[in-house]
Amino acid sequence: MILEDKYTEVKNHTTGIYKEKGSKFIAYSYPVYSEQEVKEKLEEVKKIEYAARHHCYAYILNTDKSAQRANDDGEPSSTAGKPILGQILSNDLTNILIIVVRYFGGVKLGVPGLIRSYKTAAADAISNATMITKTIKEQHEVSFKYPQMNDVMRLVKEFDLEVVNTDFQINCKLTFAVPKSKANDVVNTFKKNHELRIKNLKIR
Repeated sequence: MILEDKYTEVKNHTTGIYKEKGSKFIAYSYPVYSEQEVKEKLEEVKKIEYAARHHCYAYILNTDKSAQRANDDGEPSSTAGKPILGQILSNDLTNILIIVVRYFGGVKLGVPGLIRSYKTAAADAISNATMITKTIKEQHEVSFKYPQMNDVMRLVKEFDLEVVNTDFQINCKLTFAVPKSKANDVVNTFKKNHELRIKNLKIR
């Protein structure tokens, strides 16, 4: 069973290449976290590969893969961006941009040839990357009086929580991160102790 709080990213920038009938397809893969980063990387590659005829790309952003886009950059519809996006999806990746540039070799490849070329170049870039699996975590802040310290720390240990921040004065605060799939159980357990107050801070 795949837990809904896991997602996979590429750790590093990689390249890939594919040649067919004189045309050369060079793929650039980047970890990205915003549309602004996508624009910056696209400009970067356009400067490096300024002589290329097409700069096609696809990207997926966010832990829930909610932002997805594919661009054919002048190639026939769905022959470039979509096959690149397909490779990202089939590898179950997010927070990734793949740009594939094409140098025309003088022979038209036709729709199947274009799809195969863009797909293969993107796949090559992905195969050269190091994958990292991350966990979607929620952050919560517990507020309590000093005498409750032992109760709180016992729960931190019991649930193996990641302590993000502590402020142990007379009124104490502790911020912890917990995998999304465990969050409800943990929060409900804390709430059973009425001496404590807990609030959700963010999801990362």
